[in-house]
Amino acid sequence: MPVLLGAEPFRHEGGPVGVLLCHGFTGSPQSLRPWAEYLAERGLTVSLPLLPGHGTRWQDMQLTGWQDWYAEVDRALRELLERCEQVFVFGLSMGGALSLRLAAKHGESISGLVLVNPANKVHDPLAFALPVAQHFIRSTPGIASDIAKPGSVEIGYDRVPTRAAHSVRRFFRLVDAELPQVTQPVLLLHSPQDHVVPPADSARILARISSTDVTETLLEQSYHVATLDHDAERIFADSYAFVGRLAKSVGREGAASGG
Repeated sequence: MPVLLGAEPFRHEGGPVGVLLCHGFTGSPQSLRPWAEYLAERGLTVSLPLLPGHGTRWQDMQLTGWQDWYAEVDRALRELLERCEQVFVFGLSMGGALSLRLAAKHGESISGLVLVNPANKVHDPLAFALPVAQHFIRSTPGIASDIAKPGSVEIGYDRVPTRAAHSVRRFFRLVDAELPQVTQPVLLLHSPQDHVVPPADSARILARISSTDVTETLLEQSYHVATLDHDAERIFADSYAFVGRLAKSVGREGAASGG
């Protein structure tokens, strides 16, 4: 199936500091593309992959699971680590969970994490039935485009495949157990009004990671897809400042060598 217009992956060759961006469950790179372009314009090397089964039609997700999604971001991270002196990982929603697992597995090779409304649990009261329901119910209503800003739309599926939902539920449990292995600096930004991932997920992540350099920011004007919402520019600027604090080349030779 062809990739939906606007949902294509994004790559920019910039300076010695790299950023990997991980999009969310049933979403696409479109939800993070303005963020990726902001970072690229400032000279960073940027990788924003399309997760397998995403960006086409929801039926394609039935053939994929968390192992496929994680393998794709792990591959993209390894490419950046070969190319760059320092690498940061940013993630939205399930992309935040993917980012946290990368941090737990790759350790000091990742210089820092920026998480926006990171997901830690499937909160649907029927989630416990997914192991059985996935065999009888193909999909449930979608979760895309939870955005407060009028006219802003996320390119994502209007249905959630139950088989994929069962896989992401198992993935969240796996990542939750690995959170104490996360030691990198963390900037976590989350929306008090989020109709997809409740603030409890951010609270649990902050309580369980071992990082000592942690900044928590509330996105008061945005819903779940905050990277396309009223607080987007704040996310972009704060994340760039976070990278600049930890990567001294940013704003000097790092920016100069981009383009």
